[in-house]
Amino acid sequence: MLGRHTAAGRRTALTVFGALVLSGVTSAAAAGPPPAPVPASTAAQTLGADRPSAAVLRALERDLKLKPGQAAERLVNEAEAGARAGRLRNSLGERFAGAWLRGTTAAELTVATTRASDVSAIRAQGAKAAVVKRTLSELRAVKEKLDKAADRVKTRDTPVWYVDVPTNRVVVQATKRSAATAFIKTAGVQDEGVGIRVSAQRPRLLADLVGGQAYYIEGTARCSIGFSVTKGDQQGFASAGHCGNQGDSTTGSNMAAQGTFQASTFPGKDMSWVGVNSDWTATADVEGEDGERTQVTGSVQALVGASICRSGSTTGWHCGTVEQHDTSVSYSQGTVDGVTETTVCAEPGDSGGPYLSGSQAQGVTSGGSGDCTDGGTTFYQPINPILNDFGLVLKTAAAQKGAPAPQDNGAADTWSAGRVYEVGATVTHAGVRYQCLQTHQAQGRWSPVATPALWQKV
Repeated sequence: MLGRHTAAGRRTALTVFGALVLSGVTSAAAAGPPPAPVPASTAAQTLGADRPSAAVLRALERDLKLKPGQAAERLVNEAEAGARAGRLRNSLGERFAGAWLRGTTAAELTVATTRASDVSAIRAQGAKAAVVKRTLSELRAVKEKLDKAADRVKTRDTPVWYVDVPTNRVVVQATKRSAATAFIKTAGVQDEGVGIRVSAQRPRLLADLVGGQAYYIEGTARCSIGFSVTKGDQQGFASAGHCGNQGDSTTGSNMAAQGTFQASTFPGKDMSWVGVNSDWTATADVEGEDGERTQVTGSVQALVGASICRSGSTTGWHCGTVEQHDTSVSYSQGTVDGVTETTVCAEPGDSGGPYLSGSQAQGVTSGGSGDCTDGGTTFYQPINPILNDFGLVLKTAAAQKGAPAPQDNGAADTWSAGRVYEVGATVTHAGVRYQCLQTHQAQGRWSPVATPALWQKV
């Protein structure tokens, strides 16, 4: 974790990352009268990948060492690949074993399956096929055994474990091989092909209201604002759980009274949200390089290999790539499950700050290792679970401009703006059944009939 806390209790000795400007979300509801049909858009158009901000492009070119034009091409490729991977995941069902991107401009999408007869169908979607031994469900089952073992034994020397889809195995990162071997044996997965990666690095929390801007907790600790959210009429922002406890008060970067932690979860997960007073206004903005801002348009989850950028109150705007989802990290304060590992650097004070893939919100900084001088590794708590667990709505550019959101009629299987949908979820909209292609929180303008990049008819 990344931060610097001096208060007692859970915040003791934390190093927390800070992030973006005060961001917020308007409340979204669900499907009311169906909107008039609109022309189908490409995935890049739906997600805003064809309209990236100059700040995002410059940072991608700098941190991923891309030539002019390659960053824009990469963002479009990533958006289109996400939709193709979602369609294949749904059609392959239990045989699906993961998807990932490679190449300077993310032009190469690979989809893995456990059945050779699926190869032609995968290639027909413009993807490379990998035939592997274990399904994604089987890999996750192995990781869950490690998660349970971590509740029984100390994991100081085995701080990270994750599902590595490109290698079709679960990997344990340890400071020494003997520690990894013992952890694997304790979990009873020594015959499950678990890999070992030896590294001296131990992730830590990073601590020190536009997303990326600083905020202070009880006058002693500093973190960064993640994304603006709303819950009913209450405006606020999402951040990391290790930044503060429920009931803790916050002040803004200008040291003016700001708000109160409404809920906080840590360890287990690393998520929180702060409700702000009437002096603060939630926006869809994230602070980029040199004070420029980029706007959030949604929360569609990026694939492994996709580019991603982070904002923080200590180190500003930096980019890298997504390494793997579904990672568990053992900090000295406790284990956090379900975070995503990236190659983006960060330093103390950046905790809680936002990660964006293009204009799509991905998560808030949890912790990491290294720094922004020599490079490092960071982990973020995905944003969609935060929205789902706390009943929050992400503030997006379209909502900020007053785009109407349909009202939720309460039916569990009826598509509703404001709900978080996982890949494979099915809904009814305007009398038609649809299946979700990419994990996201539904926006008012993203009805299934208008977004083939996110939904397909079934």
